Amino acid sequence: MKTLTTGLFGLLVLTGVVQADVFVFVDTKGRYVLSNVHRPGRTYERVIHEPESARISMDQQPQMIARQPYAELVSAAAATNQLPAALLHAVIQAESSYNAGATSPKGAGGLMQLMPDTARELGVKDVYDPKANIQGGARYLKRLMTLFDNDISLAVAAYNAGPQAVLSRGGVIPPFAETQRYVPSVLRQYRRLQGLAADAPL
Repeated sequence: MKTLTTGLFGLLVLTGVVQADVFVFVDTKGRYVLSNVHRPGRTYERVIHEPESARISMDQQPQMIARQPYAELVSAAAATNQLPAALLHAVIQAESSYNAGATSPKGAGGLMQLMPDTARELGVKDVYDPKANIQGGARYLKRLMTLFDNDISLAVAAYNAGPQAVLSRGGVIPPFAETQRYVPSVLRQYRRLQGLAADAPL
């Protein structure tokens, strides 16, 4: 791994792509994957370290997160479930546009649009209570992140279409028009709140 990462570092320096932390990990198929985002549940080796003065991280973006509605409730749920607050905010924005009283035609309710059966399973008695809804939605999203090996795109797709819709297709985003719109929308907002480029890897 050391020889490989040294070679990768040299290549990136030659191409001028040294503007952020870069990590490398080996996926389940033995392939080496580069990323500038340290995803939870992965073992990475940092091959490029961005200077502190140039870095934009979640810790340095409190103003953007703090300006979002229900910021304290989201922050608490994110910490409890070991999720990025930015991801919860992105899902809430897509699901309800922060309308705690929202109800979908299919019966999903509240900020994170929990279906009645899902809410009961998660122990959420009142889906229109913001704190209970956010905590329940965060628990559900964490479950999906674990199910899909911390793949944010698949977890978000499963949040929208249901985990079986993703699993039954071999772990790809389902071809439903709504889900195909939903996933990019959530990821775009997630990246924005994280201070990442629109095409940054996740």
